[in-house]
Amino acid sequence: MRLGCFPNDIMNYEDINTYDYDLDESLIAQTPIKDRDHSRLLVVDKTNGKMVDETFYNIINYLKEGDTLVLNDTKVLPSRIYGHKVDTNAKIEVLLLNEIESDNWECLVRPQKRVHIGTTIKFNDNLSCAVTEILKDGITHVKFNYNGIFLEELEKIGTMPLPPYIHEALKDQSRYQTVYAKNIGSAAAPTAGLHFTKELLEKIKEKNIDILYVTLNVGLGTFRPVSENNITKHDMHSELYCISKEVADKLNKAKSEGRRIIGVGTTSLRTLEANYSKYNMFKATSEKTNIFIYPPYKIKSIDGLITNFHLPKSTLVMLVSAFSSIDIIKKAYAHAIEERYKFFSFGDAMFLTDLKEK
Repeated sequence: MRLGCFPNDIMNYEDINTYDYDLDESLIAQTPIKDRDHSRLLVVDKTNGKMVDETFYNIINYLKEGDTLVLNDTKVLPSRIYGHKVDTNAKIEVLLLNEIESDNWECLVRPQKRVHIGTTIKFNDNLSCAVTEILKDGITHVKFNYNGIFLEELEKIGTMPLPPYIHEALKDQSRYQTVYAKNIGSAAAPTAGLHFTKELLEKIKEKNIDILYVTLNVGLGTFRPVSENNITKHDMHSELYCISKEVADKLNKAKSEGRRIIGVGTTSLRTLEANYSKYNMFKATSEKTNIFIYPPYKIKSIDGLITNFHLPKSTLVMLVSAFSSIDIIKKAYAHAIEERYKFFSFGDAMFLTDLKEK
């Protein structure tokens, strides 16, 4: 699903360089902050660009009674595993992306050129896989063979799939999970949710704010780089999302009563917008989406967005630019750089909202 097509005589939304910016590497957070909710928070009016520098635990002051907060409760697999080819002993890295069917997985294999259909990769005495299909961009299909329970074997040998810009080892693996992570299946964390503590969520509930959970299993659709200069040619990868009937009913009720719906993270937003734009309402479902949102598409599903600061030229920068505007996002990012906010997965947060409603 491609959202945001536009005539060529409008501002050049199609040019990937529109979404570029310069960032000093020292601003890329390498480790999580000691206390999750003590990260910095840039509150930005999504319409006029007014900005307020805050601390994340004060986000409760920008939420109001009757709001609905929607979080992605996916849980990250320890999905980066290392093995060797049985025939040559060559080292192979496998990153699990998505279970296609029982024991059959879509993966990223590095180096892909060392494997072919039929290659067996051994990880330990209890776990191996055979290559069944080789696709482009490093994507490979494999079938796992194992003794015991697959997830238990994965827990023994797998590591958290930290992004390549993080160079320091993660001492506490739980810090790459949200405190409400439940449904296992992601190859990356929904990082906006990393700022929430259980205590902060309880305080939000006490303010009579609904907290709802959807699931989107984060994969290539979220973190795959855009290689095309014209972003409309980008091939968006599909990801599985789920919305329960109870959650859909509560979201529709909030919409009908004019109450704000606030997405926590771009994955929550993509889930809600994929669903709402398809059915013209929120509908209980479990299905895949390859929704690609960029300006000048107008998002209809939510009213506010809590998000991190994203990589230059990424689909996530395009998405937040559609939610607000390219100009406001560029100014917000420039402010964050000047004030030395931390960027990306373990970095600080931004709340795109309407400050007049505070």
